[in-house]
Amino acid sequence: MLDLTYTAPTPKVIAGAKYDWELVIGMEIHAQVASNAKLFSGASTTFGAEPNSNVAFVDAAMPGMLPVINEYCVEQAVRTGLGLKAEINLFSAFDRKNYFYPDLPQGYQISQLYHPIVGEGEVLVDMAPGVARLVRIERIHLEQDAGKSIHDMDPNMSFVDLNRTGVALMEIVSRPDIRGPEEAAAYVVKLRQILRYLGTCDGNMQNGNLRADVNVSVCRPGQYEKYQATQDFSHLGTRCEIKNMNSMRFIQQAIDYEARRQIAILEDGGEVVQETRLYDADKGETRSMRSKEEAHDYRYFPCPDLLPLEIEQAWVDDIKASLPELPDEKKARFVTAFGLSEYDASVLTADTANAAYFEAVAEGRDGKLAANWVINELFGRLKKEDHDIAESPVSPAQLGGIIELISKGDISGKIAKDLFEIVYTEGGDPAAIVNERGMKQVTDTSAIEAAVDQIIADNPAQVEKAKANPKLAGWFVGQVMKATGGKANPQAVNEIVARKLG
Repeated sequence: MLDLTYTAPTPKVIAGAKYDWELVIGMEIHAQVASNAKLFSGASTTFGAEPNSNVAFVDAAMPGMLPVINEYCVEQAVRTGLGLKAEINLFSAFDRKNYFYPDLPQGYQISQLYHPIVGEGEVLVDMAPGVARLVRIERIHLEQDAGKSIHDMDPNMSFVDLNRTGVALMEIVSRPDIRGPEEAAAYVVKLRQILRYLGTCDGNMQNGNLRADVNVSVCRPGQYEKYQATQDFSHLGTRCEIKNMNSMRFIQQAIDYEARRQIAILEDGGEVVQETRLYDADKGETRSMRSKEEAHDYRYFPCPDLLPLEIEQAWVDDIKASLPELPDEKKARFVTAFGLSEYDASVLTADTANAAYFEAVAEGRDGKLAANWVINELFGRLKKEDHDIAESPVSPAQLGGIIELISKGDISGKIAKDLFEIVYTEGGDPAAIVNERGMKQVTDTSAIEAAVDQIIADNPAQVEKAKANPKLAGWFVGQVMKATGGKANPQAVNEIVARKLG
C-alpha cells in the first residue's frame, strides 16, 4: 500500500463445545509458469491439445534422454520473486523427489528442496479499506508438473495424458500467517493478481494453472502470539494439508470444515493426525488421502543430470528494471493522483486491463467522475452481460468524451446516461451525437425561468403547499425537467425554483 496505512484484521475465532479456537493457515500455491515450452524440454505447453501430443522424449523418460533447463522459466521465477519483494538466490540447485507418480514416467519429480531459487518475500493482502494482512513468503522453488490420470473413460482401465508432464511450476510457500478462510481466499486472489501483472502466470484456475494446497491447524487463543514471539511451531496445533484447491469458494468451505473437524477431535480428547486430505465439494467435507510424509520419506537427493544454477546479479538487476508497476503501487498512485477512495482504487487495479482502461479515460479529466462512470456504468453493464473489459463496445475515448461533456455542463447526469446507452449500443462520437440529436443541456436561465413561471402559474394550490413545506419544492423541479425534456440544467432549475417560491 506504500503510503496507505493499514491495521491487521482480527483472527477468525470458532466456538467449540468447550473452548474458543483460532485458525492458523499456511498455503502452497502451484503456479504454472507462463512459457511456451516446458521446464526441461522444448515441448509445447498449449492447453487443450490432443492427449499426449505435447510430449518430448525427455518428458516420456525415454532411455538416455537428459533434461535441459529452460532459461526463460528461470527468468520468470526471478521476476516473480522480485515482484513479491523476495530475496533472489544467485545459487540454486535441483533435487529429485522420489515418489510413485503414475503420470510422471521417470518415477520422480525434479524439484528444489535444499536450494530454492527464491527466498523470503511478502504479500500484502487487502481485506477492507485500511485493513490488510501481511503474509510472509518462505520460498519459491521451480519444479516440473505431473501429467493427468483419467479414470472415467473406461470401467476397467485408467488413461494417462502426459501433455502437462514437465510443465514448469513455481511453488510459492507461505508462512502460517493467514488467520481465517476469507483471508486465505483473499491471499490467493492477491497473489494471482500480482502474477498476472508480472506476466509470469495467467492465473487460470479452471485449467489448473493455479492450484492451492492449504495447511490448516487450530490453536487456543494466545498460542499464536507465542509462536510469533519465538517462531516455535510447538505452540501451534498439528496441521493437515488439503490438496489441489482451485476455487476461492471451495477453499473457504474446506478450511471451515477442516477446522471444525479438528476442534471436535481435540475437544473429545483425541489427537489430530498430520495427513494429506482432499475436499469433496459435493459432500462439503474433507477426507483422508494419505498420511503426511516428511521430507526424508521422499528420499530427496541432488539431481545428477542438472548442474546447479548460478546466476549473475546484473541479470537479476536487468529483470528488476523491467518490472511493471505492481498492484499496490498502482493503487496508491490512483488514490493520490486521481483523488480516489481506497475502495475504488482497489476495484480499478484488480486487473491490468481494467486499470489501463481507467487511466485512458481519466487522463486530463476529472478522476473521481471517471472512476464513477467506469465502475458503476461500464463495469456494471459489462458484468450484467457477462463480458470483460476487452469486449467493451465503449472505448476509453468515447467514455472520456461523455465525461468531458458532463464536466463542461453541456449535458446533465440524466442525459449522460441516455448518451451512454446510445454509444454502448450504436457507437459514435458522443459530442456529435449530442449535437445531432439535440441533447445539449439547456443552460439559458431565461428559458428555464420561463418554464418555472409557467409551472407556478398552472399550479397555484401546489405553490401554497410548497411555501408551507419547502421540501415540496422538488415537485416543481421535476415538472420543469419534464417540461424541458430533461435538458434543463438541474442546478439552475433548483436555484430559480427556490427563488420564485421564496
